[in-house]
Amino acid sequence: MCGIAGTLTFRSSNFVINDEHLVRMRDAMAHRGPDGKGNWISADRTVGLAHRRLSIIDLSDDASQPMSNADGSFQIVFNGEIYNHAEIRRELDSMGGHRWHTDHSDTEVIIHAYEQWGLDCLNRFHGMFAFALWDSKVKKLWLVRDRLGIKPLYYSVHHGRISFASEIKALLTDPEQPHAMDDIALHHYLSFMTTPAPMTMFAGIFKLEAGCWLRVNEDGDIEKRRWWDMLDHTFPLIDASEEDIVEQLRGTLRNAVRMRKVSDVPMGVFLSGGIDSSTNAALFSEGESQPVKTFSVGYDRDYGSYVSELTFARQVAQKFHTDHHEVILTQQHLLDFLPQMIHSQDEPIADPVCVPLYYVSKLARDNGVSVCHVGEGADELFCGYPRWNTMIRLAKANALPVPKLIKQLALRTIGLISSPNDMPYEWLRRGTEGIPPFWSSVDSFTDAHKSSIYSQHMKSMMDGRSSWEALKPIWERFQEKAWEPTPLNWMTYSDLNLRLPELLLMRVDKMSMAVGLEGRVPFLDHQMVELAMSIPTAIKTHHNDLKYILKKAVRGLIPDSIIDRPKRGFGVPLLEWFQSGLSNMAEIAIQEFAEQSGALSPTLFTSGANPMKANQKWILLNVALWWKHFVQGVSITEIASTIKIQNG
Repeated sequence: MCGIAGTLTFRSSNFVINDEHLVRMRDAMAHRGPDGKGNWISADRTVGLAHRRLSIIDLSDDASQPMSNADGSFQIVFNGEIYNHAEIRRELDSMGGHRWHTDHSDTEVIIHAYEQWGLDCLNRFHGMFAFALWDSKVKKLWLVRDRLGIKPLYYSVHHGRISFASEIKALLTDPEQPHAMDDIALHHYLSFMTTPAPMTMFAGIFKLEAGCWLRVNEDGDIEKRRWWDMLDHTFPLIDASEEDIVEQLRGTLRNAVRMRKVSDVPMGVFLSGGIDSSTNAALFSEGESQPVKTFSVGYDRDYGSYVSELTFARQVAQKFHTDHHEVILTQQHLLDFLPQMIHSQDEPIADPVCVPLYYVSKLARDNGVSVCHVGEGADELFCGYPRWNTMIRLAKANALPVPKLIKQLALRTIGLISSPNDMPYEWLRRGTEGIPPFWSSVDSFTDAHKSSIYSQHMKSMMDGRSSWEALKPIWERFQEKAWEPTPLNWMTYSDLNLRLPELLLMRVDKMSMAVGLEGRVPFLDHQMVELAMSIPTAIKTHHNDLKYILKKAVRGLIPDSIIDRPKRGFGVPLLEWFQSGLSNMAEIAIQEFAEQSGALSPTLFTSGANPMKANQKWILLNVALWWKHFVQGVSITEIASTIKIQNG
């Protein structure tokens, strides 16, 4: 796991790449790679690559990056892990003609695989990755992001060059890179709590979509393609019995965990006490001679909006005899971390779980661990959210042959007793327009609510725009490719294309890498995803039991008490913390953003016309502090001082 960066100068440009340029980008991400650093610049100074190293596989200096092939015609910087690198190396050895410089570096395997098979090598890689590869033979730069978007990759084209990096802050070290907000990205962020790829909150800075590559030549010609889509790799299990599916699930998951145990450094497991993390802990423990290190986070007391799960985590830790560690958080932990969180995120990621994720990552790192398994993906693959059953019923009702006129009349009736800002109104509105009610596992601000809080300028700019624009291309792919286009499969597919890579996985990457920790996600093994998308909906939603088939697959691996307890999402007691003073600080920061950015109404809170929930204020607070730090250039030290004053 590492931080990568680089620049390709186009032939029409006079820009010359030097060490200072690369070092600025590279060392803006020093936290991603505390174990080493390196640069490479081509002889004509038109291409430069930089790398910060977190040593996980092959700790020797020979495995340092940037790395080249034997004749120096290919150069690579790579962030991630190729779990089957040893198997690919053996295959390449059997073909002959490959001279190795390292003992077992997965980075070198990528170079030789590209040398052997070209970009088709991607289909052989089992892992998570974002890499840049310069092919001097054809004078082309490849930027590649893994199938599920577990690792981020950003890029920007300006002043006759393209620059890329693992984090936006590296791109911002270029004095000619604009620091400006993308208004359309803000519009979508308010719906999804994150900006959907390829946009970022920065105008002119983009993120490569999951499962895509970008090819750039010396003339600045850019081509982007999707190289993997889960719907191209399904194998409908319509004739398989539940028992057969259970066996396939258990075997695929066991293999996914086993592969992700490949490491030359100490590892552990994040343990919340739910089905997903408990399964990770159970399977990780298999075959281990020493206790697995597990890490949990809780709060100083039980809150009405979130009850601690530490009791369940301790139960699992005791069951598998793990070396268990915990950290207990209070509201002060949030306040102390908030400025650094904004800096680490690069762009707003309005999931408050970023806070406990950071602290449990730090706990693991402080206990000598460099890699942890996390449980992301299981809820999306196996219908694990209680709200999803409601959305399935809504989608089925929406599909009934009800004339559009009747739907419109119903919408008007609801509008008399409910605000257009409320979700019931919004769901029916979507139905009248012939689009699915489910847009994401999080519905933050409806389009109507956004319009009500915008400034007049922003309102006129966004008039007629809908955040459905961000989902429409995903919907069209789903409609074209899905073997079973059910509401559940749409929900899974849409979240695996937007919410997971750009919110949930992004928060894991940014918060864990802030302390130099690698996060691995066994449930998002691509073979696991392909299998899950091949299981008929009727089996996944049997008796409306959340995670029905996954529960059946892991029963016997983890305690029944963990499987059968009510679902509780990993959360943060925002409601109570806002009630105890956080709300005042947030409103001041949001109001300041509204006045200075011109994006929101200057009377947002003074008019009383727009009551907001705690999570909505959190979403706005994130973008307000992002604006202050990254656009206005206010240091996190100064932001921390302001927060301290406002909270007494």
